[in-house]
Order: sequence, then C-alpha cells, then structure tokens
Amino acid sequence: MPMSTYSQVNVELLSHTPEPERVVGLAARLCYSPLGGEQLKASLTPERLEKLLENVLSMGHYSVLEHIAFTFLIEGVSRVTTHQLVRHRIGCSYSQKSQRYVRETQPEFVVPPRIERDPHKKEEFLKACHSAFSAYCELVDRGVHQEEARYLLPQALESKIVVTMNGRALHHFFSLRCCTRAQGEIRTMAQKMLEQVKERAPLLFVQAGPACERGPCPEGEKSCGRWRKKGESNGNN
Repeated sequence: MPMSTYSQVNVELLSHTPEPERVVGLAARLCYSPLGGEQLKASLTPERLEKLLENVLSMGHYSVLEHIAFTFLIEGVSRVTTHQLVRHRIGCSYSQKSQRYVRETQPEFVVPPRIERDPHKKEEFLKACHSAFSAYCELVDRGVHQEEARYLLPQALESKIVVTMNGRALHHFFSLRCCTRAQGEIRTMAQKMLEQVKERAPLLFVQAGPACERGPCPEGEKSCGRWRKKGESNGNN
C-alpha cells in the first residue's frame, strides 16, 4: 500500500542549541576526563568529536543528548495529530493555539488521503465538518462562550503548535513516529522534523528514525516486515 502523504503539514525549525554536536561531545567527554573545561574544548578536534559521538550512540548513552534542544513551529496539522504529539511528555514542551481563547472563524480541515482520493467520501467528510462548525458558530453568535461551543469542533480542524524537544526525546519520538505503523499525518510531520535536525546535527541523528533502522522491529506480529527485508538484503538470515 502506498504511504499516505499529508502535503499540508508544515514544519519549521525555529531554533536549536548552538553547536549541538559539540555540546553533546563535551558533556560526554567530561564524564571520563580529568581535564578542565578549557582543556576539554581545546582537545576536542572535529575528528575526535566524530569518533566520540559515534561511540556515544553505539553504546546507547543518550543521556548526554538531553543537554541540547530543538524548537519547531508546526502548522497544517489536525487536532488528531496534536493529541498524539503531546503524549510525548519527557523532555518535551508544547504551546498550542487555544480553542478556549481563540474563536475559530475561518476553518481549515485536514482530510485523510484515503478519503481525499474518493470524491464521494470527501464530500461527505467535509459536509459533516462544516455542519459541526456551523453549529459552533451559531452557538457563539447566540452568546455561548467559545470555550463551551468548542465541544462541537471536529478533530479534523487544522491547528498550530510550537514544540521543543531535547535530543534524547527526539530520538525516541523518531523511533516511534517515523515507523510505517504510525498514523500517516504524524509520520509525515516526524519525517520533516528529522530532515531538519539532520541538517543541523548530522552526527547526532545519523541513526535516528524507525527502530528497524537499527535492529529488529519491536512491533512483533504487527511489523510491516521492512526490517526482515533489510536483513535479507544485507545477507543476514
């Protein structure tokens, strides 16, 4: 089955810890060195840094990645996806457009690809969304505060959110949400986030992605089978 795409998902990396790879490298090196800070910084050449980070990741010492953070602006996603996103709690911070304080006036609805491809289903889907939104508007116009009227709003309604995650949280997030078993919209979002952090810190995120990129799939009987095919292509039995 072709992978679902959500072309409306927009991800922008707003900011990140300066020199994230060097920060992680210094933190890792400090744990096992008698040198002071200035000496450590002077001794950490690009070649040594690359080797050090390779060892850190291969041994699973991800605690040092908690010293760096990346902040994203995410738009064009449904409330379905933001509800999944905020389930990632450790090392993560969120600021989302409020339906309590912001009255919705110009709705944009996220249509899942399998519905988008069928004109009849798409028509019925959007009809239901607009009907619920019309009821919301009618209640607000009649004096009901939007914090109560919002109970009618569909989860398909587009939302915006600012997300900050540390490096360790991002690795865990990518392992779950880049997987083909993840829901299509959040998978698209995770892939776009991964592309951008790889540009800023390629040494730290070279192994980031679905769990099958690094070993057996943890999904058991629900696995898509990609890791088995990968093993066969590498000559493994």
